[in-house]
Amino acid sequence: MRRRDFIALAAVPAVAWPLATLAQVASRKRPLIAWLSGGSIDVGQAFIAQLLEGMRELGYVEGRDFELIIRYAEGHQDRLPALADEIIRLKPDVIVAAAVVAAVPLRRATSKIPIVCPALADAVHLGLIASEARPGGNVTGIEPYVAGLPAKQMDFVREIAAGASRVGLLTNLQDPKAPPQRQELESAGKSLGLTVATSDVNQPEDLDSAMQFLAAQHVDAIIVLQTSLLLSIRHRIAELALTQRLPTIYGYREHVTAGGLISYGVDLRWCYRRSATFVHKILQGANAGDLPVEFPTQMFLTINLKTARALGLAVSESFVLRADEVIE
Repeated sequence: MRRRDFIALAAVPAVAWPLATLAQVASRKRPLIAWLSGGSIDVGQAFIAQLLEGMRELGYVEGRDFELIIRYAEGHQDRLPALADEIIRLKPDVIVAAAVVAAVPLRRATSKIPIVCPALADAVHLGLIASEARPGGNVTGIEPYVAGLPAKQMDFVREIAAGASRVGLLTNLQDPKAPPQRQELESAGKSLGLTVATSDVNQPEDLDSAMQFLAAQHVDAIIVLQTSLLLSIRHRIAELALTQRLPTIYGYREHVTAGGLISYGVDLRWCYRRSATFVHKILQGANAGDLPVEFPTQMFLTINLKTARALGLAVSESFVLRADEVIE
């Protein structure tokens, strides 16, 4: 078993590291990049592939030019502080925090090791950076969360569920980027005259009861917030929504490729591939705090027509033509 494989499989709290493994890391000859995710291996593998593709485009090959270690919390956010501490003890040259939920405990654990986050959100308020233009400190990255996006998702409710009066929000409020989304969605719903019901999920085991609660509220559609946990359990969300015959709207296309109905937001694949540029600059000697935070410039609309047909929804041709990706 390769060292990277061992580390990926050992993503649980309080792992006892074999002395031989620690010695191997300590005596490394290549730069060490660490990856920490609050989500699942299932989601993370696809995003790691994008990071590695970006690194290859810049001339880096894993195992030749750098080593990569990986940690997943598998949707259990309470594991992240311990995993962050383990990573810090290995003294990597740079850490990629898969999302802001991982960046927060990492920043608490170190103010020196550079941290690149491809999915920053609310970073100034959380104390991760001083400003987007001049981050300062040791954190930088990309902010895929766009102000105004949740309101646009609320508009889609009216498009796909004619006559809708009640909207459900599936939230994960332990994730730092979730509360601002909820506030904006509630405000947008109020302005449209919609009643909003909220159900919170903070570990995978919460999902079934949360979806049952929203169904009992007789919501006409559900908007799923953009968080690592909810992305990790996207297949189960899509399955339950279909069973309960509830249209779902998301911010990430990965939900729709897993069977959800519609997503509108940034293309996360670009964010993770682009994050390689930050890693490259840091390995070349740049300070993370001197690298301005970047923002995606395009929104991505995906629709799953197979799911629409299963729900009995008539999606207009004009709506389909607006989509960047249509899943048949």
